[in-house]
Amino acid sequence: MQGVESGGSPAVESRASGVDIFMKRVGWKCSFSFVLVIGAVLLGALPLSAQQAPGSFSASSTMASFLAAPESPKTLNEKLAQLDKDVKAAQSSADNAWMLVSAALVLMMTGPGLALFYGGLVRRKNTLAIMMQSFALMALITVMWALVGYSLCFGGNGPVIGGFEHAFLRGVGAEPNPDYAGTIPQMTFMVYQLMFAIITPALITGATAERMKFSGTVLFLTLWFLVVYAPLAHMVWGKGGLLNASLGGKFPTLDFAGGTVVHISSGVSALVCALYLGKRTGYPKQPMPPHSLVLSFIGACLLWVGWFGFNAGSALAASSLATSAFVATHFAAAAAALSWSAAEWIKNGRASALGAISGAVAGLVAITPAAGFVGPMPALAIGIIAGAVCYWMVTKVKAIFGYDDALDAFGVHGAGGTIGALLTGVFAQTVINPIFGADKPVGGLDGHWGQVGNQLVGIVIAWVFALVGTLVLLKIVDLIVGIRVPEEHEIEGLDITQHGEEAYNLES
Repeated sequence: MQGVESGGSPAVESRASGVDIFMKRVGWKCSFSFVLVIGAVLLGALPLSAQQAPGSFSASSTMASFLAAPESPKTLNEKLAQLDKDVKAAQSSADNAWMLVSAALVLMMTGPGLALFYGGLVRRKNTLAIMMQSFALMALITVMWALVGYSLCFGGNGPVIGGFEHAFLRGVGAEPNPDYAGTIPQMTFMVYQLMFAIITPALITGATAERMKFSGTVLFLTLWFLVVYAPLAHMVWGKGGLLNASLGGKFPTLDFAGGTVVHISSGVSALVCALYLGKRTGYPKQPMPPHSLVLSFIGACLLWVGWFGFNAGSALAASSLATSAFVATHFAAAAAALSWSAAEWIKNGRASALGAISGAVAGLVAITPAAGFVGPMPALAIGIIAGAVCYWMVTKVKAIFGYDDALDAFGVHGAGGTIGALLTGVFAQTVINPIFGADKPVGGLDGHWGQVGNQLVGIVIAWVFALVGTLVLLKIVDLIVGIRVPEEHEIEGLDITQHGEEAYNLES
């Protein structure tokens, strides 16, 4: 018994040793788990780059980073230079993206915007004919622009017309042209300006609607683009142009996005075309209401949206100036829509959808030259004035003189562009755009009332170029292919007689 007591039972001894083993295993597992938890916490506290780069985190590398000598001035300068390069590249990418979007928005203004707007205003039998004219110009002017148009507008440095240095787009590539837009490829600048060249002659077709031959339209507007648009574009926007406000013009005319180049030129030319062609058969005794205000309404809304690319895009950068032009554009359109509608309500006792959309377009036209030079409140004033004056031109002046401006291209674009160009000289401020240099006055609100005189010079030159050039070209085209369709074709409709198809197949 004594031996048993001192040695213990084998079963009990076995159980005791098993418990010891079990406790040791539990202890090791707890210790291992604790190590894992602590490791996970430390790993989570490391920077993401240290976790993702195998072997990048070690005691030796950490100590080396702490003990590293300060960077030399040469290395620091190299890093600053690289940072500056990266910032400029980011700015260029942002500006380029905005300008490509703006170019697309301006193209949308012609098709579908203007095509639908004009298409709804004509009679049903002429719907496709007027829309086809806009579409044809999208193709025709593009080819002309690539061949010689861009070079005539933005090549050289003459006072009236550019040169042929960029004919066939020679030298137009990824590198910026610092004279015009230093942060975007010249190719982007080129294609953006193309969209202006497309829509400008298309605006004229509103006055010649329902009675001008398609062949005559194509030839006339091709010549008009070369003889009227290209010189005006160079004079106002081209380097060394007579009216250029920032690149050496003798009479610095403020025209941010095309009041003179686009709207006065097309509007005045539209008036000359309407007078030369004569009235439509049956006008004004026969009613000629729009066949679909729904189409025109959609077109006007597309024009409004596209105009942000037209005006804000003319900042040529994704900048605060683009924001200012965007806001001014929107405010002027809204104010003009209300102004036109109010005038109509006073006269007729009601406001019409046609009046509202016409007023909005008038406001967009008038703010175009001023968009990058005026603040929101002057933009509202320009819109209110433009809406009322353009309404008066369309309803009163046209009736007094009896001309048949079918879709009021002159009453809206010619008159609206003239008003906008003049008011730009009044409301332009250096706080919005110091185009003449820091702290130098820009317009009348800054005390520089002489700018109104410069604006008048630009307006007169645009009027004369459009009047004389259009009249001469109409004579030439009339001798070559003829201008007006025969009366029987006009009665039947230009869709069938000019294109052999109809807009609506009502029998299907």
